[in-house]
Amino acid sequence: MTFLVIIAFGGIAILTIPQYEEQSNKYHEQRLERKKSQLQRSISYIFQNTPSTLNQKQLDSVFKEKIFQIADVQNVNFNIYNLDGSLLNSTLIGAENKINDLVLLKLKNSEELSIIQKTTINNVQYRSSYSLILDNLSNPIWILNLPYYDDDQLNSYELNSFIAIFGKVYFLILIIAIIFSYLISVYITKSLSEIGKKIKQTRLDKTNTKIQIKARSKEVNILVESYNKMVEMLNDSVKKLSKSNKEQAWREMAKQVAHEIKNPLTPMRLSIQSFQRNFDKNDSKFKSRLDEFSKTLIQQIDTMSTIASAFSNFAEMPAQQGEKINIIETTKLALKIFKENYIVFSSEFKDLQVRIDRTQMVRIITNLIKNALEACELIKEPKVQVIIEKKKKEVLISVIDNGEGISKELKNKIFEPKFTTKTSGMGLGLGMVKNLVDSYDGRISVRSKIDSGTTFSIAFPLND
Repeated sequence: MTFLVIIAFGGIAILTIPQYEEQSNKYHEQRLERKKSQLQRSISYIFQNTPSTLNQKQLDSVFKEKIFQIADVQNVNFNIYNLDGSLLNSTLIGAENKINDLVLLKLKNSEELSIIQKTTINNVQYRSSYSLILDNLSNPIWILNLPYYDDDQLNSYELNSFIAIFGKVYFLILIIAIIFSYLISVYITKSLSEIGKKIKQTRLDKTNTKIQIKARSKEVNILVESYNKMVEMLNDSVKKLSKSNKEQAWREMAKQVAHEIKNPLTPMRLSIQSFQRNFDKNDSKFKSRLDEFSKTLIQQIDTMSTIASAFSNFAEMPAQQGEKINIIETTKLALKIFKENYIVFSSEFKDLQVRIDRTQMVRIITNLIKNALEACELIKEPKVQVIIEKKKKEVLISVIDNGEGISKELKNKIFEPKFTTKTSGMGLGLGMVKNLVDSYDGRISVRSKIDSGTTFSIAFPLND
């Protein structure tokens, strides 16, 4: 609408200027014609009051006396030429003594006995009317030359005034059109904005809600209905996929747990069988062998207990108690259990409040530090940094090590359950960390470079 108003204004302005020029040209033509007609009538009166027996010289003499009288009455200056183009008399100073031969030829060949010669000097158009003066017998006797220049000051003033008023009116219309267009567009696109907002929020990892609006057009209603049908299908697919993934994950987890439990059971069985075959209570080394056998069983039992604890920790969802804790103090507390002197903590803040369970936060930090320490086992000068920063409305916790790094192929798998690059353990640590971070509306990411180190970054919403 705004564009159309501007185009209309420009179009009318463009058409108005040539129209004014055309009107001005017609005005000057008609004015010149009127003046010429008036002069011709005044001259014809002379012939009516003059005897027809006068010859050419006598007529020239009579007309010389009357020319200035006619000029005063008609309030116009003009020139009179003989039929050969020579000047007979003039009320103008500096009149041309002879008519141009080309003009004279055009006049004699003209059916209307009159021509207009146009010239432009200094961007001003001059017109010269040449017409034959006829006697009582309709015979040509003289040539009347009426000079005229196009005075467009009045027309230009009117044009400028019109454009100025026209511009003000259209500027007001433009402002109204912009406001009206904005309100109309908001009214029309409100439904589309709501649809766009919902589409942006559509996720595969959560239940999506339908659009509960009544659109203002049939087309938008069709779009809303199509989106709602798509959401229904998507939610059904997500539920089925989630159920399938969970079942698959637990199957894999059960296989892994069974495999891990079998590992310590084998040496336990062999130890018991060996002890059974060699059991002799009278043997002098019976006590030492019993102690060795007991230690072996206890060690394998501890291994099984560790496996059970790891599986339990991964499967257990964190209790959403929503307590506000000082993340600085909690992190320092988690670091106290580590004795390595190359673990460095730094933060320019003393108190940053985050809504998270304290115990779960300690588990997160502990797991990340353990991974960092294991990555630095083969490094001559290991270094682990824990940095806490505040960025906008989030707390950013970074655990940085200078260890062996993680390859691109493995980086996408490190948060998967049961994935590990170690020779022992079940690979549940980072999977558990991610579950905990996600459950508290946080984000976890990793950057790593082979032989340069790894950085784990966790962001939690800040509670002011």
